[in-house]
Parts: sequence; structure tokens; C-alpha cells
Amino acid sequence: MTMADWNPEQYRKFASERAQPFHDLLALVGPGPIRSAVDLGCGPGELTALAARALDVERMLGLDNSPAMLAAAHEHADARVQFDERDIGSWTSAGDVDLVLASASLQWIPDHAAVLRQWIAALAPGGQIAVQVPANAYMPSHTVADALAHTEPYLSALGGTPPADPVAEHVLEPEQYAQLLFDLGCEQQHVRLQVYPHVLANSREVVQWVRGTTLTRFQKRLSPLLFEQFLADYETALLAAIGDHTPCFFPFRRILLWGRMPG
Repeated sequence: MTMADWNPEQYRKFASERAQPFHDLLALVGPGPIRSAVDLGCGPGELTALAARALDVERMLGLDNSPAMLAAAHEHADARVQFDERDIGSWTSAGDVDLVLASASLQWIPDHAAVLRQWIAALAPGGQIAVQVPANAYMPSHTVADALAHTEPYLSALGGTPPADPVAEHVLEPEQYAQLLFDLGCEQQHVRLQVYPHVLANSREVVQWVRGTTLTRFQKRLSPLLFEQFLADYETALLAAIGDHTPCFFPFRRILLWGRMPG
């Protein structure tokens, strides 16, 4: 993602709700010293710094390829935590990392089998991997956006091929991740599908939620004026689908997976 399609302040509007899966992911990490860790897709950085403190990591590196997110993340850098611009899909290390973290970032990358093989190869003996991905592509918050993108004037503005939903395109089933962890040599693992029961102030808050994530793929390819029109049409269509509720119950499915290598 680039500066044009990520907005740290928009992303932070639901900071506490987005943080809960991260806390649950950290709870899966087993005991043992963590000298070196990497947070792949660190975003604005506060959760990376939190992980370093919570797990007593000696050296934590947060990686992202959004200059806007990294500009925000550098506020959290210190002697223990550093940040750098990198494509997490091509990141590698020479088997010297004790923990690989990736929360709500892997879904943007294709071929999860290949990427997980690469990330697990970076682990030191006894190293751990902890990953969380959304699994809600079937929800109206996603399907309404895709349907709208296939109507005019958006279809033509998007060159006749709207950007695919990365969650629908890339995210596997929980049992497939469990099989991958086994095939890639993890001697211990935990994989689960969890529904997070978010309660938002009203149904329109769902628009603000996805504006900071899945709708960025449309913002990147539409003019600012046309994207604002897209947002207005999306809100109308979404409320027709989910109703106009105060408060609004917004269930959110996520897959959490953890594995440890022999050591």
C-alpha cells in the first residue's frame, strides 16, 4: 500500500476494536526469550511497540510499505523498536528471527502457501509465527462495495476491471492454514476462526470502518471527486442491505494462527 491509499488517522478511528485481535494473537505466543522479532505490516506502529513491551523483545523491527503509516510509526521508535519500509511479501531473513508477527496484513498478499513458507524459513530453531487475517469477504460490508464497483460510472473509471477483494481472493480456510503449518515443519500449532462482536454507534460507522481498509483499493484508482461519490452511493446501498441501526452490531470474522518450529 502507498501513501495515496492508506490514512493512519482513518485507520485509527476504530483503534480499540482493531487492537483486540492483536492482543489475542500475542496471547498465543509461547514462553521463551525473544531476542529478535519482526512485525510484518506494522501500520502506524503503536501495536508493534506494545508487542515489544508485552513480550519483552530485545529487538523489534516493524515493516510496512506505506510511507504514511511509517511516518506515524516512527513516533513509537526507540532503542528496542525500529521501523523500515519494506514489501512484506518479499521479506526474508536467514533463519535468525525468534518471532514473526503479521496482524491483518497477509490478506493483501497472494499465494499464502509460498509467503508462509518464506516467513517460516526466517525463523530460528524454536522460533514462532503468529498471524491474523480477516475472513469476512461474504459480509455486506464487502459484497456491497464489489457490486457497486461493477456499476457505472465506476466500472468505466476502473477500466472495466474493479480491483478484487483481497480477502476473497487470498485468504484460505482455517484447516488449510493448519495443514500448511504442519507441512512447513511446525511442531506445535493453534489455528482458530473467531467472530469479534463489535458494537458500533450506528450503521454508518461501518462505512468509516471499511473506508480505512478494503475501500482503499477503490480510492487508489478513482479520482478524489468520484471516490467521494462512490462513498455516498456505498453508504446508501449498505444501509439498504444491513438497515439503519443505532447502535449497530458488526460481527467480524478473523482467522488466528500460531506455530512453533522445533528447537
